[in-house]
Amino acid sequence: MPFRTTVITGATSGIGKETALALAKKDHALYLLVRDTAKGEQLKKDLIQQTGNRSIFVVYCDLADLQTVKEAADQLKGKLFAINTLINNAGGINAQRHESKDGVELTFAMNHLGHFLLTLSLMPLLEKGQARIINVSSEAHKMGKVLMLNDVQFKDYSSFGAYALAKLSNIWFAKALAERYGSRGITAYALHPGVVKTSFGSELGGFGKILMVLAKPFMITPQQGAQTSIYLASEVKLSPKLSGQYFKKRKVANTNLAAQNVSARNKLWQISEQLIEPFVAS
Repeated sequence: MPFRTTVITGATSGIGKETALALAKKDHALYLLVRDTAKGEQLKKDLIQQTGNRSIFVVYCDLADLQTVKEAADQLKGKLFAINTLINNAGGINAQRHESKDGVELTFAMNHLGHFLLTLSLMPLLEKGQARIINVSSEAHKMGKVLMLNDVQFKDYSSFGAYALAKLSNIWFAKALAERYGSRGITAYALHPGVVKTSFGSELGGFGKILMVLAKPFMITPQQGAQTSIYLASEVKLSPKLSGQYFKKRKVANTNLAAQNVSARNKLWQISEQLIEPFVAS
């Protein structure tokens, strides 16, 4: 694949870090959108040392703070002519209900809404780059239900329920992008990385913590978990006809029925637009 400009969130740990390393080796110019700039700068230093690729840049972005998302997008628009790949990789799960700085339930905010604003804000550059947009979802989406859209704020909070809705939203968003922007050269994909042995879920308590402990012997490494992200970001022969699909182990995989619901993904789009409205340039 020719030289590409790639933007990735959540690259300082886990599968994001392994994805960044692999793409740096493939000579992608990488823009690392990070909440912790000290970690970002260390990662940049490490990637340059390991790959010799000096086209690596750190941009501050906290996906749970939409003002910083807007500022990161504005910074990229001021520097770049086009973006060829956007990897919406960052995510997490919260044991207790918290709200973002913008008053949005935190799991929904950092897994979906921040990426929604980032992607739409960068769309002029993405269109110029005929970009691939890659959303890291999860098999946890299969616990998600269309009815959950009636309360994206999760007033009656469940950590796994909120996470399931967020991961289902990643798939809805990929399908909506493929549908709405496919005629402009955009392709979009969602993926399940596998159950990866990282610090993910370490903040959970109670039953959630027990589940994570029981799952550990069956977990894969971050390097293994990054393979589908790397494939979708770099495979030359990836057919545009697969845009909007959900991948697992580098192949198209089945979703739950809710993920196929067209009215639900349109409703998610409408809800998301309303929530980001104060941060969209007029």
